Amino acid sequence: MFKKFVAAEQVSGSTQVKSSVARAIKSKAIEQMPAIEDLIDELCPKKSAFHEIKCKDHIKIFAVNEELLFFQHRDGPIIPTLRLLHKYPNLLPRMQVDKGAIKFVLSGANVMCPGLTSEGGALDDVPEGTIVGLFAEGKRHAMAIGIMKMSTAEIKEKNAGIGIDGIHCLLDGLWVMDPQTLNLK
Repeated sequence: MFKKFVAAEQVSGSTQVKSSVARAIKSKAIEQMPAIEDLIDELCPKKSAFHEIKCKDHIKIFAVNEELLFFQHRDGPIIPTLRLLHKYPNLLPRMQVDKGAIKFVLSGANVMCPGLTSEGGALDDVPEGTIVGLFAEGKRHAMAIGIMKMSTAEIKEKNAGIGIDGIHCLLDGLWVMDPQTLNLK
């Protein structure tokens, strides 16, 4: 989603949202990521400036105090940014790929089932459509965020095809985006 994203070209504007909209975004984030419930007041204090950055292709990025926290495509799920996942690695279910898949995932490719089921791979038990964090074998921080195309059971059973659609990875357009250049005040 952010593979060819360039903030200077893609961002069409930003607005500070009303407190009622900010509450709705927070509650949707808690609904989708129960682990964030204890952290939400720390991430989004009540009196802080909550901004919605509108981008082309119906992408919205949510920022609080000049820190990019979440993004959303159309009316889809609210997804944390990789920077937020690095601070709180247990926000999303964890999927681990083997060493051979690392360079492909970092270049924005989808994750194939054999990269998850081989010796270096590891899977949490989740259904299809779940937002997951992608970790590399032997590494501590997430390298990407994706959406499950199959359930964990299907991935283990079939062991062929695309298992996870990559959405956001290290060094893509959202990762390198500097919120201070957007004048979010």
